[in-house]
Amino acid sequence: MRSKTILRIIGAFCLAMLLFVEVWAEDSSNSGHWVSTWSTAVHAPLPFPGLPPSPVFENQTIRMIVRPTIGGERLRIRFSNAFGTTSLKIGSAHVALSSKASAIVPESDHVLTFGGKASVTVPPGAPILSDPIELKVLPLSELAVSVYLPEKTVSSSVHFWAQHETYISESGDFATRQDIPNPTTKSSWYWLADVEVWAPNQASAAVTFGDSITDGVGAKQGEYSDWPDLLANRLAAGQNSATLAVINEGIGGNRILHDGAGVSALTRLDRDVLAQPGVSTLIVLEGINDIGWPHMKPRLPNGTIVKETPFTHEVVSAEDLITGLQQIIERAHQHGIKVFGATLTPYEGADYYSEDGEATRLAVNQWIRTGGAFDGVFDFDAAVRDPSRPSQFREGYHSGDHLHPSATGYKAMADAIDLTMLRGTLSSSIKK
Repeated sequence: MRSKTILRIIGAFCLAMLLFVEVWAEDSSNSGHWVSTWSTAVHAPLPFPGLPPSPVFENQTIRMIVRPTIGGERLRIRFSNAFGTTSLKIGSAHVALSSKASAIVPESDHVLTFGGKASVTVPPGAPILSDPIELKVLPLSELAVSVYLPEKTVSSSVHFWAQHETYISESGDFATRQDIPNPTTKSSWYWLADVEVWAPNQASAAVTFGDSITDGVGAKQGEYSDWPDLLANRLAAGQNSATLAVINEGIGGNRILHDGAGVSALTRLDRDVLAQPGVSTLIVLEGINDIGWPHMKPRLPNGTIVKETPFTHEVVSAEDLITGLQQIIERAHQHGIKVFGATLTPYEGADYYSEDGEATRLAVNQWIRTGGAFDGVFDFDAAVRDPSRPSQFREGYHSGDHLHPSATGYKAMADAIDLTMLRGTLSSSIKK
């Protein structure tokens, strides 16, 4: 009798273990986390003279083209009304595989819902995530995100320099249409902040954080020849290509310590880096505008040089910039993110160059290379500088203004990144 009881206990234990293994296997097959595969830094419309006024949309559809850097079969979209002072009404939104110009692949079109509803109102200052959809996305393939705005809406949360043209419709909801007829084009993204994919636990994202040189000014729209996109190309061509996304959080004109073109890097770090899902890595290239802007001497239409600007008295020292960079490093480390520093590229010949500024740049670069604060260093300065005159770009490596790289310069920067160092951060990928 006792032996039968023991056999029953053993049998029950084996059955329980079998059920546990089955449940564990099912959970493992569904394991993963959300990772940002494409993102941009939204900001308020730039207030600088000579720029076009911020568009106002009413009963119009906006179709924006983006390029995810890792793939997946399930995704969601984040919109942001971060800088809006009134609510944003989205009448409808769709996502599809992009075909050519404003055209989409019709059978790939999916309506985006928000809590099961096809329309949504986003409060001022808030982001909103769509419900997940099933859509197979390949790395480096283009997506089209279409948004219909039924009410008069000022474009308050934008990214001025998009890496692809955006298509604006005439009056009407064209979000489901294969092509937008007679569109006008803009060089910006509107309210679109993030595309996320459900990815394996070992996948993560590297954030490239900086100013116009990270944003890709000087690169031709639609060619993806900026250094973050070229870095994504290199990763996709190598081993573990599906595990590390590259997302671009550069803003043209941005500074570490002062607002101007977007809020300062220290101000936007939480939203643009720490709040991104799945971030394991941060690459920082920022500070040249902090150095240069106080020395700007813009010209009026009549040719008169403006001797003093609102930035004239915002001179920063190398010590100021180093303190700002240390803050970025420490705050990222608190979230388990590894931080790589990129040296500031040369700028002699640029409108805001000065000898004092050059001394500051050299001092900051020396600290980046030797200070030991970063988890690693990528020497962009060495990659693009003229060996015979290190204060300026090598011939053919800048886009004509002696500040922003050409496609050749951007490639040299992307090639200067040690992929082994980046892939070493995958083990510290964080679920968010």
